[in-house]
Amino acid sequence: MSEFSVRDFYDELARDYHLMFRDWDASVAYQAGVLGEFVRQGLGPGPQRVLDCSCGIGTQAIGLASAGHRVVGSDLSPAAAARAAAEAVARGSRLPTAAADMRRLPFADGAFDAIVCADNSLPHLLSGEDLGAALLGMRRVLRDDGLLMVTVRDYDEARRARPAATPPQVSETNDGKVVTFQLWHWHEDGERYDLEHFQLVPAEDTWDVRVRRTTYWALTRSQLTEFVAGAGFTDITWHSPESSGYYQPVLTARRGDRRGDRRDRSAAAGGAVAHVARRGPGDTARPGMIAV
Repeated sequence: MSEFSVRDFYDELARDYHLMFRDWDASVAYQAGVLGEFVRQGLGPGPQRVLDCSCGIGTQAIGLASAGHRVVGSDLSPAAAARAAAEAVARGSRLPTAAADMRRLPFADGAFDAIVCADNSLPHLLSGEDLGAALLGMRRVLRDDGLLMVTVRDYDEARRARPAATPPQVSETNDGKVVTFQLWHWHEDGERYDLEHFQLVPAEDTWDVRVRRTTYWALTRSQLTEFVAGAGFTDITWHSPESSGYYQPVLTARRGDRRGDRRDRSAAAGGAVAHVARRGPGDTARPGMIAV
């Protein structure tokens, strides 16, 4: 992942992110309802300690916090993380946030009962090394038997169809309609693509055209399952939109007992996460870690 390009993408998008939704507040409530049910079924009624490690402007985190969970948000984009905290306050909730790279989470071992990584955030990581680092870090900050929830696009279908664009989405504002769409430029490897994100915002008698660019790795379910298993997670399950009610496929997995950490790190050394095993679960807290 080129952290500067991804950070720039979301820093620039932070002020306009809600415009991708017809009704952002309704989406906040809907997503919290679905993800909150995964938390309830997996861990009990709570409240639970939840980390949203790709919180953006709070689309998942605010609703979970409003439902009573003790939620912390982190995001690579300082602008997005700051807006998430402000949006939570504006809705009568509390959401501590931090600007943090998901490959280097600044939290203590076992600090959370559940981790959310939603809205197709994980595929911004473009190499097995980076993906492994992020997943090992998530496992480290989860408690024993903690719950991981990852949502991504249906890339199995996208890899077959290789779409060139997404359908336009239209939202209403006080100034008129805002149109959002994407262009996808596939790499020769057939797995990664450059995305151009367009927003047409009304500006008097014309349009303000806002374009942001980033890159994704179109990970299939089998690829992501392999990486999650390689990081030491168990009970890996995929939930389709039809079965879960969520708008993207959802992967859930559990963190095993910490007594297996030494063995899990040794096993990881032989796989795709070998290069990042030194950051694996069970490592002692590093300076600058945030206790929650």
